[in-house]
Amino acid sequence: MSMPASLAIVQPKFETKELKAGFGTTWVLKGIDLKIPPNRVTAVMGPSGCGKTTFVRCLNRLHELTPGAVVEGQALLDGEDVYDKRADPVAVRRRIGMVFQKPNPFPTMTIYHNVVAGLTLNGERDKKKLDHAVEHSLRGAYLWDEVKSKLTSSGASLSGGQQQRLCIARALAVEPEVILMDEPCSALDPTATAKIEELITQLKKDYTIIIVTHNLQQASRVADYTAFFYLGKLVEFDETAKLFENPKEELTERYITGKFG
Repeated sequence: MSMPASLAIVQPKFETKELKAGFGTTWVLKGIDLKIPPNRVTAVMGPSGCGKTTFVRCLNRLHELTPGAVVEGQALLDGEDVYDKRADPVAVRRRIGMVFQKPNPFPTMTIYHNVVAGLTLNGERDKKKLDHAVEHSLRGAYLWDEVKSKLTSSGASLSGGQQQRLCIARALAVEPEVILMDEPCSALDPTATAKIEELITQLKKDYTIIIVTHNLQQASRVADYTAFFYLGKLVEFDETAKLFENPKEELTERYITGKFG
C-alpha cells in the first residue's frame, strides 16, 4: 500500500490496524491499515467487490450482524478499539452514524418521528428535547425549510433526495461523532446529488465523514482524502488532489483513467 511520508495524520479520528473481515472462510478485507483524519471527508473508492462497503460496515460493527460474518484486527475510534470485549456495540453505533445507499425512511412514521427514531428507541421522551432535535437535525440536513409545515406527513411522501436528507437528519439526531455514507447519491438525480454533496461539505465542520463512492468525480469534488481499494486491499491513500493528479501506484492510475473497474 502506498501512503506518502508527507501524509502525517498524527491524531486520527479512526484508525484500522490489520482489519480483516469476511464471511465464513472467505476474506473480503485482507488486512487494512488506514488512518482517518478528524473533521474531514475521506472517500473510499474502488471497483465493485473490492470491500468498500464491508470496510465501512466494520467501523460501526454492522458487519457482524450478518450471519457468518467474521472480523479480525482493530478499528480504533479515538484510540479505543470498537471490537474490545468491553465495548458496547449499541454505544459504538450511537457514536458512528450510517447513511445507506438507498433512502430508507420508516414508511409508517411521520417526518418528525423518523428524525427522532434513534432517540426514542434509546428512551428519550422529553417533548422539548425531541422538538429541538427535530428542528436542529433537519436544519443540519438542509431540509427544515422544505418540511417544517408538514412534519406530521409520512417520511415516504418526500422526494428521493429529500428522503436521503431525512435519513441524514435521523443520523444527526443522535449526535454522532462520525458519519458513514455508503454511496448516498447512487439512487439520486443530479440536482439531489448536488444538494447532498453541498451538505457533506458543510457537515465536516462538525463531523468526521467517510463516504463510499463509485463515482470518481464525486470523490474529487467532496473528499479531502481518498483511499483506493482493490480485491480487499488498500492500494493507495493520499490527499484527494494528489491521488487523482499524481497517483503513486499503477493500479490506482489504471482505475482513475478508466482502464479497468
